[in-house]
Amino acid sequence: MLSITLIQANLVWENKVANLQRFEQKINEINQPTQVVVLPEMFSTGFSMNPSTLAESMEGETVQWMKKIAAHHKIILTGSLIIEENNQFFNRLLWVLPNGMIGTYNKRHLFAFAGENNHYSPGDQRFIGSVNGWKINLQICYDLRFPVWARQQVTNVPEFDVLIYVANWPERRSHAWKSLLVARAIENQCYVIGVNRVGCDGNNIAHSGDSMVIDPLGEVLYCKNNLEDIYTIAFNKTNLQEIRTKFPFWKDADKFNILIDN
Repeated sequence: MLSITLIQANLVWENKVANLQRFEQKINEINQPTQVVVLPEMFSTGFSMNPSTLAESMEGETVQWMKKIAAHHKIILTGSLIIEENNQFFNRLLWVLPNGMIGTYNKRHLFAFAGENNHYSPGDQRFIGSVNGWKINLQICYDLRFPVWARQQVTNVPEFDVLIYVANWPERRSHAWKSLLVARAIENQCYVIGVNRVGCDGNNIAHSGDSMVIDPLGEVLYCKNNLEDIYTIAFNKTNLQEIRTKFPFWKDADKFNILIDN
């Protein structure tokens, strides 16, 4: 079994202290056993194009907070924040284990429509975490529009079992968000989780949340609109294996290589 908790929340614009206090309270309210807790994109600040003021190092306050929370609750805590490293800014997803070890993923597809590419550097490697024999592919928001970046690299077995997107996806494009999450689940024959924020940001852009869980057949198991919510779901590996055995479409996938050109 694999238990994952989604936290859909409003974010206080560019206020780390308020956001960390809010998420700590919400994590304390989780009333079911869980192994992974997923927070939205840039959960400590909102989707800000002000990294010179808000960025922190991998030794910074938000990273230390994530390590503290993961250790105290004996969970894996994940979500993205603004990181400065080697004189560059990254929209970086952290995968923080209870023992303090950290995996990282830098957002590959920067949202040029909002100028993200003018402030942040793109990543060039995917990150797939592991929990109790489950493989979890971790991606960020705009990555959702680029299916090749998420596509299973199939050899003898599928590369991953769960695909997670953390996001600040606006309400005006919620139809695309919901449709693409379902598509990623069907084409990769995996569970897909999308964790989005609610409320208006500092640019008066509204977010409806629509955090979702979708099964490998594209069936929506959970979707929450507009309201803050904490939701825990348990996945059974037997169910996933039965679907992949009954419908072995993954075996017919095209083999390919991803060429990175920054």
